[in-house]
Amino acid sequence: MDCQELSDRLDSELATEAYATIDVSANGLQVERTGDISHVAVAVDAAVETIERAIARDADLLFTHHGISWGGIERVTGSTYQRIAPLIEHNVGLYASHLPLDGHQTLGNAAGVGDVLGVIDREPFGRYDGEYIGQAGTLPEPVSTDTLVEQLSSELDTGGQQVQTLDFGPEMVSKVAIVTGSGVDWLDEAVAVDADVLITGEGKQSVYHEAKEAGISVVLAGHYATETFGVQSVQNLLSEWGLETSFIDCPTGL
Repeated sequence: MDCQELSDRLDSELATEAYATIDVSANGLQVERTGDISHVAVAVDAAVETIERAIARDADLLFTHHGISWGGIERVTGSTYQRIAPLIEHNVGLYASHLPLDGHQTLGNAAGVGDVLGVIDREPFGRYDGEYIGQAGTLPEPVSTDTLVEQLSSELDTGGQQVQTLDFGPEMVSKVAIVTGSGVDWLDEAVAVDADVLITGEGKQSVYHEAKEAGISVVLAGHYATETFGVQSVQNLLSEWGLETSFIDCPTGL
């Protein structure tokens, strides 16, 4: 499969165009490769370390959630050069999918967290300029916040860090709202859909009092940890398409 064909198929599957005007990330193919693609490595971040590891594995393309172009590239210097140069030198392509991979209701990051918890009756959640970047639903049966955290802690790659909780909601959790990464800005929407808890990656100082006053719990499970699901789901999809794949795990603990 050549680079453009693969890029087109991914664009279609991930509805990349729907997020074109609302996402600062340049989603889609960011660095082109010449020649066919047979091996795709996937990682959360397009960083020097993950790029070098993709090259070491003889990958033809690196698929990431966080790419290298955020609002355009003005100069290929510094860290930008350090990331782009080895990709071009070794003829490795780079494809990035930020908000499209957050919002995808089956392959996305929030969907992956929902799978871990067995969430049912799912619906799109986390409205962002007309599109969605998360998911909400109901647990198979009510559980305590501690049990919910234990489930997440056992399945997420937190880099050795603890899952944090702002436990201001009901004692037993039934309805959950999920926006991975940095999603506390959707606390009001979580309250509006009667969620007992908002699950996200990292927080802000202001969310403590906002959650306390609204009577809703917030689980902060790590930005990286909550965003490994999307790239691994795409990895499975690429394998179904007949490509060799590998996952490059580089947890940040953040």
